[in-house]
Amino acid sequence: MAESDARPGEIDFSDFMKVDIRVGTVVDVEAFPEARKPAWKLRIDFGEEIGIKRSSAQIAHYEAEQLVGRQVLAVVNFPPRQIGKFMSQVLTLGLPDAEGRVILISPERDIPNGGRLF
Repeated sequence: MAESDARPGEIDFSDFMKVDIRVGTVVDVEAFPEARKPAWKLRIDFGEEIGIKRSSAQIAHYEAEQLVGRQVLAVVNFPPRQIGKFMSQVLTLGLPDAEGRVILISPERDIPNGGRLF
């Protein structure tokens, strides 16, 4: 199918592959009281190739203890984003539940840090 024939909203597989979604393990969680909406500051280990990156996540319904050691998925190739005085380096992924709370996306079993979604 030629790009001009694509329906609005459709993308080519090559466009999807430009989004680098990786698995990482949350290694540290800090409160983020300066955020406009309740959030945590996360440090996520994406393995040797990518290293540890920071992310702000509006997931305040999770306790810090529930997050440390948890594997999450994140987009690692967006440009960093300034959130208040915090520089978020990756976009941690989640989905809203019926009450609008963001539920983190996690693999069903342990995956080596840095594994890419495809």
